Amino acid sequence: MTASSPHGSPSPSEIAAPRSDALVSPRRPVRRVVIAGGGTAGWMMAACIAKILGRLLDIRLVESDEIGTVGVGEATIPTMLTFHRLLGIDEREFMAATQATFKLGIQFESWRDLGQDYIHSFGESGRDHWTAGFQHFWHKGRERVLAGDYGDYCLELRAAQEGRFAHQPDPRGDELNYAFHLDATLYGGYLRRFSEGFGVRRIEGKIAEVLRHPDGDLHALRLQDGAVIEGDLFIDCTGMRSLLLGQTLGVPYEDWSHWLPCDSAVAVQTASVREPVPYTRSIAHPWGWQWQIPLQHRVGNGVVFSSRYVDEAQARDTLLRHLDGERLTEPRVIRFQPGQREVVWSRNCIGVGLASGFLEPLESTSIHLIQRSAIRLMQLFPKDGIRQSDVDEYNRQMNEEMAHIRDFIVLHYHLTQRDDAPLWRDCRRMDIPDTLRHRLALFRESGRVVRMPFELFADNSWVQVMLGQGLMPEQHHPSADLMGDAELSQFLEDIRQRIEHTVRQMPTHAQYLARYGVASRPGAPATPATV
Repeated sequence: MTASSPHGSPSPSEIAAPRSDALVSPRRPVRRVVIAGGGTAGWMMAACIAKILGRLLDIRLVESDEIGTVGVGEATIPTMLTFHRLLGIDEREFMAATQATFKLGIQFESWRDLGQDYIHSFGESGRDHWTAGFQHFWHKGRERVLAGDYGDYCLELRAAQEGRFAHQPDPRGDELNYAFHLDATLYGGYLRRFSEGFGVRRIEGKIAEVLRHPDGDLHALRLQDGAVIEGDLFIDCTGMRSLLLGQTLGVPYEDWSHWLPCDSAVAVQTASVREPVPYTRSIAHPWGWQWQIPLQHRVGNGVVFSSRYVDEAQARDTLLRHLDGERLTEPRVIRFQPGQREVVWSRNCIGVGLASGFLEPLESTSIHLIQRSAIRLMQLFPKDGIRQSDVDEYNRQMNEEMAHIRDFIVLHYHLTQRDDAPLWRDCRRMDIPDTLRHRLALFRESGRVVRMPFELFADNSWVQVMLGQGLMPEQHHPSADLMGDAELSQFLEDIRQRIEHTVRQMPTHAQYLARYGVASRPGAPATPATV
């Protein structure tokens, strides 16, 4: 992908056909996979490759206990359930090992304007018609004073608001869509044990040098103790250093800071002082935003901010003033540049996680992008050697998905009514990607949302955030006009009542955790706890 300017987006053709910086060398059979770096990225890749193809490959992971990980990706999205099903991971065991809680969405506080909050939840709202989404029927209901809030018609959103949760294998299709809050460090350790059970060999040591073949492909990692780890395919999980993909192969970095102004974060952990809610909190400040992620044993806290609008000391002090429980760790500063490598697969090296790019954790997409890297590699795995067509297809898919997620995050900053601070005024005026501009115009003028290929976020996510940020469609689809007032009112009320009935039957989130694999209660029975 070519670099984007601040004044527009890449054309569809530029997104569709990214190529590596050099042609793939003569094919070498891939029998040895070397993963450089551990953490969530390294061990997720190791777990997936080992579970699926471990009997065919020699898989080694090189990491050093002396090198820390970023480790703030503690909130996930429902795609993690798919990843765990592919690997055969038991949910109770995983939750006990990682002190996980359930997550039904994200509450955005003061993003639209000061004191105005909304929830972007998982799941669907209402019932769609094949010609038009539910938002069109809801829009007409609002015009006719027949509809409540848009959130009244989403099971996950109402359950989040009420602090309730339960697995629901309901034949009517009212199954709850959910994800997890987890301890990222514990998750890495859990996946390490899982991976080693499938033959992955962990090698302790710092990488001193990356060795290359004469044709330019990577050949081996030389460690500080002199050991040489040879490989045929290398996975770069070295974090923002991008030691293999960026530093060694020289793949350029595409800077997106003209769309995403935040470039720093401060993270700290605190003791829990109340029952965990089943959602992440995202609290907007004049210069960025603050997160709160409740686990079983503690709370993850942090602020993401732009150094152009506030200094580190002020951001840190603001975070410390807004902590609820006893501080368990010292504040840790993380600096980053939003963007991505122009390609994530170059020659015989694939960048994963922070080594390939960074999008701030506003919508909890970091772990999702790692698992997509793993699944796509399994789908395009080079059997008897790396082919350029596979490299290009992998890069195309990853670039498209990354661009869609970027647009979704930019949406939160740009579509705001806040006028109280320079950051928000500048975000309202900034020139956004053409792809996002089209989506906003389409929804504003017609209420329509169109999902793109390789896109993570479904229609309802876009609708919830655009409405939550204050964008109301000017009209609705004519299908909604086929209903008279009485029929439309009954249609909406039936949905609302069914959701309210289901939510009332659920236990609180804390009650459900107490009988579903809570590690803080040793010996608690792990029995099914469905409604």
